[in-house]
Amino acid sequence: MEKTIAVIRGDGIGPEIVEQALRVLGRVEARFGHRFHYEDVWMGGCAIDRFGSSLPDEMLEAARRADAVLLGAVGGPKWDNVDKNNRPEKGLLRLRAGLGLYANLRPAQIFPQLASASPLREDIVARGIDFLIVRELTGGIYFGEHSTGEEGGEAVASDVLRYSEGEIRRIARQGFEAARKRRRKLCSVDKANVLDSSRLWRRIVGEMAADYPDVEVSHMYVDNCAMQIVRNPAQFDVIVTENMFGDILSDEASMITGSIGMIPSASLGEGGRGLYEPIHGSAPDIAGQDVANPVGTILSAAMLLRYSFGLGAEADAVEAAVSSVLEEGWRTADICAPGAQSVGCRRMGELIAERI
Repeated sequence: MEKTIAVIRGDGIGPEIVEQALRVLGRVEARFGHRFHYEDVWMGGCAIDRFGSSLPDEMLEAARRADAVLLGAVGGPKWDNVDKNNRPEKGLLRLRAGLGLYANLRPAQIFPQLASASPLREDIVARGIDFLIVRELTGGIYFGEHSTGEEGGEAVASDVLRYSEGEIRRIARQGFEAARKRRRKLCSVDKANVLDSSRLWRRIVGEMAADYPDVEVSHMYVDNCAMQIVRNPAQFDVIVTENMFGDILSDEASMITGSIGMIPSASLGEGGRGLYEPIHGSAPDIAGQDVANPVGTILSAAMLLRYSFGLGAEADAVEAAVSSVLEEGWRTADICAPGAQSVGCRRMGELIAERI
């Protein structure tokens, strides 16, 4: 198989962690007989410094030409004072919109070797943490109308939360299909006791359940879901929800797994196009020190293989290699514990690649 991957190294620790993901992908090429072509794409603060734009048009076009996009991280305090419409994060939003990426898949899974790193009680962790949050990515309040004005002599701001039936149906379909490939349980999260958009959401998901009789469907208010994630995460298989709720719940879910450095994500559109990135930020305070954890990025590369390229065995091999390295006791600084063998970013990447 020959495929092209747009590589966005980004800011802070981005270049370091991406380099290790590319190392692992190189091993996959050699082991399974594939050929991946890599095209560097500039986005974020580094693009502002070089081109004056967080995502130049030619960079967006390069990403569109690729079969998938692998991203490290963008942003940092260096660019806090640039125009708000040209912040590094705006480049990411523009990239998602430009690629038509409407579904964010973020797994919350704890490796048994890291169970002690979870902030949850031991008995809760022992029940298992292995669920997937499917978050709508291009609609809702983040993409609604925003305005700030003055009424009655005081400042007033408003943000519009809007969803169409079509937007709900396509993200719900992603949730149902994901559940079919896992344990066949789907929990739809909303705030239907308050919001009209959530009442529409709940109705549409309920209607679609008839097309998936093999999937057990439940509905949960978002505030209850936030509580249940820390009370009994083992009850969840796939959670599907709207943009803002998904943003909050997925960050909460990442923390119960022990380290934000371990969590990958995929943002998907039509036709298998996807953007793959770890969920953590650019961590400029540790950039260039060879201490960052590359596992989230490496696991994001595994998701790329599975979802955009259809290479399930290859993705399994990467994930198994990560588990093997953890089982042997190798740890980066963020997940290191007494008795473990501490290694840097580069060495962790080498160890994982060697075990594929």
